[in-house]
Amino acid sequence: MREAVPQRQSRPHPAPPSAPGQETPVAQPDQQPRKQRGGRNLQAAIGVGVGLGAVIIASLFVVKVLFLVVVAAAVVVGVWELTSRLTERKGIHTPLVPLAVGSVAMLATGYWAGAQWAAAALALTGLAVMVWRMSEPPENYLRDITAGIFTAFYVPFLATFVALMLSADDGPWRIVLFLIVTVCSDTGAYAVGYKFGKNKLAPTISPGKTREGLAGGIALSMLAGALMMQYVIDDGTWWQGLILGGCAAVTATLGDLAESMIKRDLGIKDMGTLLPGHGGIMDRLDSLLPTAPVVWLLLAAFVGS
Repeated sequence: MREAVPQRQSRPHPAPPSAPGQETPVAQPDQQPRKQRGGRNLQAAIGVGVGLGAVIIASLFVVKVLFLVVVAAAVVVGVWELTSRLTERKGIHTPLVPLAVGSVAMLATGYWAGAQWAAAALALTGLAVMVWRMSEPPENYLRDITAGIFTAFYVPFLATFVALMLSADDGPWRIVLFLIVTVCSDTGAYAVGYKFGKNKLAPTISPGKTREGLAGGIALSMLAGALMMQYVIDDGTWWQGLILGGCAAVTATLGDLAESMIKRDLGIKDMGTLLPGHGGIMDRLDSLLPTAPVVWLLLAAFVGS
């Protein structure tokens, strides 16, 4: 509420008369909800983040396969978001059906049969995209199938490494490690960049990112990785966690920048609107997807697959 003006103050000057038919403007208090950097609703973003975290933890430690279903659903929605934006903004028509079926196939074969079968599923998905597109006129055929094969690699195939981590005996804890180091990278970068950021990291791609923020993200991710590897992962050591956390922070940042490049090329801010305060599913997967194969590879090298 506006504070009352004490009567003993000098009499205010009368407001200038308004033109006929116009009302005198009156200052209104700012009643907009608090928003995050970039215009996002902070309360909605926190609520959705907590909800997603609860779903992930519950599915991981109740039935592992249930988490695989959650990942498959997120991947299929992500594929739909990406292909929809390609069609809307660039007129690129990528076949959704073979991509959705191939996404589930890659995740399932990765979990139950291993990396070689997942790679074979990727190859068959690419072939299916080529054949499916033949039902339409040949104009822009090469453009459409190229975008389709890119989508198959970028979303479901990279997500397959999450399924590979999950298939290990201590799979749920490997997934927790993967999620924590990635989230710590983003959190550390935001906190340090907001407080100390001065030097832009990639101003033409993502003006909000700074070199100081990157350093903060790497430091926090390395700390989280060291603690997780030492106390949670069987046969893991702290120095392995430092390496894993540092590599994860770098790939998470590169993934975020790559997604920003795609969105700038498409002329959009978010890939979707499914998650209030966050955008679309792809806006949450941007740093996770490229980090998954790196974390899987380092865990396999350090403690076995």
